[in-house]
Amino acid sequence: MESKLSALADLVADCVPLIGKGEFPSALIAGLRCLLTIEDATVLYYAPGALPQVVYRENPDARNEDTMERFVAGAFLLDPFYQHAHAKQKFGLFRLGDLSPESFRDSEYYQTWYRNCGFSDECGYLIDMGNGAFANVALGRLGRRRFSDAQYKLLGQLTPAVQSLCQAHWASAGTGESTIRRQLHLALDDFGSSLLTERETQVINLVLHGHSTKSVAARLGISVETVKLHRKHAYAKLEINSQAELFYLFLDSLMSATDYEGGDTLIPYLQKPQR
Repeated sequence: MESKLSALADLVADCVPLIGKGEFPSALIAGLRCLLTIEDATVLYYAPGALPQVVYRENPDARNEDTMERFVAGAFLLDPFYQHAHAKQKFGLFRLGDLSPESFRDSEYYQTWYRNCGFSDECGYLIDMGNGAFANVALGRLGRRRFSDAQYKLLGQLTPAVQSLCQAHWASAGTGESTIRRQLHLALDDFGSSLLTERETQVINLVLHGHSTKSVAARLGISVETVKLHRKHAYAKLEINSQAELFYLFLDSLMSATDYEGGDTLIPYLQKPQR
């Protein structure tokens, strides 16, 4: 206990002088590492309405550079941690498994993001900055290792300190609001709507978020067989054959949209010459 208290004191002492400075996220992660094993970490800051800023990241390589580019450009909309903070306005410490829908690990988002990052488990602090801004301090385990209950409990006990330090640090970041995140949410909601029926669009949206057929049926109040039929018709209209192709079609259409003002991003995407 004494050693942990000493490590916590060191974390605070090292972070406080760096509040408002670029070195703050690195000091925060280093301090947490003195208390428990963390094999990977990413710190994201979401300014009001803006795209996520990657303010701390470890060991980037060519493969996960492309993954991160896609994440920042729009894949973050499907992230369970982002959804929890943005849509549900819930903040604190969470495990990935507590936030993600059923069958999320079978989703293309999980396969693309978590598999490419090598994460086997993730805990994340979601910290409210007010005025629509928040931070996500994502802590990962690699291989087959997971955070134990004792480690998760320790991280929970650290929540007030981590929250106060982060809020003090980002208080100087300003509150100017951007509209780009709102536009991306509109793009996600409208994706496929130019080709699909309203119900098919709803099904595709939930599939993108990682919901299983059973979960989609429960949310929409329809049968599993009806969900399968809507998905089959949607895939045919979009000329795709799998959830993986759906995921990349959404991201490619989103990333190719310039000066987006609303509507289905597939319209301009399909009008462009495809390589």
